[in-house]
Amino acid sequence: MVSLNPPTDEELTRRAQVGETAALGLLLARHQAPMRAVALSLLGYGPDAEDAVQDAALTALRRIGDVRDPSAVGAWLRAIVRNASRTRLRETRETPGLDGLDHLRLREQAPSQPERLIEEHAMRDWIWDAVDELPPQLRLVLMLRHFSGVTSYREIAAVCEVPVGTVRSRLNQARGKMAQVLLSTAARTHDDASALAKESRHEAVETLQASERGALPREISELWPAETELVGPLSRPGERTHPVPVMRHMLESGVRQYLRHVVASRDIIIWEMDVTNPIGATNPCPPTIAWLMFREKGRVQRLRLIFPEPSR
Repeated sequence: MVSLNPPTDEELTRRAQVGETAALGLLLARHQAPMRAVALSLLGYGPDAEDAVQDAALTALRRIGDVRDPSAVGAWLRAIVRNASRTRLRETRETPGLDGLDHLRLREQAPSQPERLIEEHAMRDWIWDAVDELPPQLRLVLMLRHFSGVTSYREIAAVCEVPVGTVRSRLNQARGKMAQVLLSTAARTHDDASALAKESRHEAVETLQASERGALPREISELWPAETELVGPLSRPGERTHPVPVMRHMLESGVRQYLRHVVASRDIIIWEMDVTNPIGATNPCPPTIAWLMFREKGRVQRLRLIFPEPSR
């Protein structure tokens, strides 16, 4: 005879810790209301409270194995929400709030024990596989908000050419879908996300160096076919603008770009650059530029240059 009594928190937690994704889903659903109550008490009604709850759910998904007292998992979940909410209160500028994902950037110089390094790489691969499962519109806002230097809702809205409210809505959808995808792919073998980022970094460096030499080698020029279109503030209104002449013009003006960071999914790539201007420039270029590229079969179909707001 099947028991009619629902499983306890302790039972669900232990099942989730051994990889039963449905148990974790039930656990999060059961505690959603008290988690939201914590966020509302600290942040008030509004999108920040909802963001904090969703960030906490993703953190719980990744860290359920850390729970030492499964019977007290409710307090553990509320603590995660409380920490996420307090972090938002401390922020002076809108910065990535998807708790725990910032460390998934490849830290080439950071010391680490081999076991920890393997764990971080495996986690990054899992996260980026989930990112690539998102529809392009949702993936773009998530990549900008949580992995790039273009983080404010206003900036993202300008890049995506949508209202700020749409950005918030897409981020909420993206986080919700991320939680679902992460749950369903925890046991899957994941692609090497660092290899994709490394390849994109190499392409960026080669593109900059080849531009300075005045000629793009074949393997780089293939990234920029004739149909590639530059959009944004440096494009020419009413006509198709190819990126290469614009790169050349910037170099001839004495502007130099230096690669700082790469964010790479399968078909959306972001190259973040530091910029130097010639001495005495009357119309200097902003100190940072982000290249947002949309690719198809490896080739850039559309490039948007973004000038992120300086940190305050």
